[in-house]
Amino acid sequence: MSDVAAINQLVKKYNGLRQEIAKVIVGQDDVVNQILISIFSGGHALLIGVPGLAKTLMVNTIAQTLGLDFKRIQFTPDLMPSDILGSEILDESRNFKFIKGPIFANIILADEINRTPPKTQAALLEAMQERSVTVAGHNYKLDLPYFVLATQNPIEQEGTYPLPEAQLDRFMFAINLDYPTFDEEVQVVKATTSDAKPTVNALFNAQEIIDFQQLIRRIPVADNVIEYAVKMVAKTRPNKDTAADLVKQYIDWGAGPRASQNLILAAKTHAAINGKFSPDIENVQAVATSILRHRIIKNYKAEAEGVSEEQIIKSLF
Repeated sequence: MSDVAAINQLVKKYNGLRQEIAKVIVGQDDVVNQILISIFSGGHALLIGVPGLAKTLMVNTIAQTLGLDFKRIQFTPDLMPSDILGSEILDESRNFKFIKGPIFANIILADEINRTPPKTQAALLEAMQERSVTVAGHNYKLDLPYFVLATQNPIEQEGTYPLPEAQLDRFMFAINLDYPTFDEEVQVVKATTSDAKPTVNALFNAQEIIDFQQLIRRIPVADNVIEYAVKMVAKTRPNKDTAADLVKQYIDWGAGPRASQNLILAAKTHAAINGKFSPDIENVQAVATSILRHRIIKNYKAEAEGVSEEQIIKSLF
């Protein structure tokens, strides 16, 4: 199949996927869109929102429609790295045997990831970057495709450990979830307080997703679009001459090169699912907020004056 035909097929299957997810998830179109862009780009996503916004249900539903193996890890203050990765035990013949932890699945839901101490959060780092796990000196490859979709409550809530910058940078997207609109909430209440149980169908399998990820990587990008993305990321660095005015005022630390890579990959996917054969500057802008939001660190002045990350990112356009 040619790449043009493959992109047309991706658009068709993507639209079918959205319809399946909509059977269970009311509204939240933008959030679902960004999670799926992250998956087809081969990235990870962080969902930020207060409890009760169906973050877990959303990830579970997406895993079902993609036909992937799904595991949920509930992060708690007493969770240990071995609880995630697995551990070696002595079997009956007194040989060490590795028992795999829940990290060995295609989609991992790291639920309330900021409720666990940094030592346990760090257990995910190698898996997210290298798609492998090292336990007691042995390296174990994870099955592809592999995604971590993490949820976290806002940092202000009690009993949370802010994610380290190195961990945040591993997430392609940081997606903010907001409360549903009045009409959406009415629909949610009607659907969840009756005995109706919608069933969702798996429209993909693991190999198809890997094929589409490779297709996304083959999509050509014009030099001016790559330069635009790199310039936008460079503008977030306050100690550089290229820094935007708002950045110099309100930002302590800017985004690194991984942000530029993710901007282009996500722009390619955004273009492909909309039936375009090459991304343009509009596609980069469409994904920029969620890619840069967690990679810029505001200073005290920004906090005091109530300047949001979104305002600063919009000024870079």
